[in-house]
Amino acid sequence: MGAGSSAFNTAGSVHDFTVKDAKGTDVDLSTYKGKVLLIVNVASQCGLTNSNYTELSQLYEKYKDQGVEFLAFPCNQFAGQEPGSNEQIQEFACTRFKAEYPIFQKVNVNGDKAAPLYKFLKASKGGLFNESIKWNFTKFLVDKEGQVVKRYAPTTSPLNMENDIKKLLDLS
Repeated sequence: MGAGSSAFNTAGSVHDFTVKDAKGTDVDLSTYKGKVLLIVNVASQCGLTNSNYTELSQLYEKYKDQGVEFLAFPCNQFAGQEPGSNEQIQEFACTRFKAEYPIFQKVNVNGDKAAPLYKFLKASKGGLFNESIKWNFTKFLVDKEGQVVKRYAPTTSPLNMENDIKKLLDLS
């Protein structure tokens, strides 16, 4: 592990990254060591928004006390479906969908300006998807050690990931 190095090619796990929350404060992801993480790029105006936010909240409610954290990263790279400011996005998710999990500052997930965390996630689970994120609500499941275990398509319903989450929590 490089000490404090944020270049994704030297990163060994998700815990090596620092990201900004919606207010612009640095959040060191190593604070989530020992938790199962679900990392998802979100948007407020997507056809998948209602079902995903609703089911994410249901899953979160069920497992938040058992060692799960969801990390939501707004992204406006898909048909401009996340045009709002960080404050508006936060307000939308928390008021309309009762999202209790952290929603971070808007990021790019593709291209040269992609957030280092997303470069790492894609490099870990590129596979069939040629790395690049295809749409809003692509989900990455990360184990307690910060390793990317699985990548789900935008159309995969969060509730269909429940068994995988339970496995990582040793509940299944």
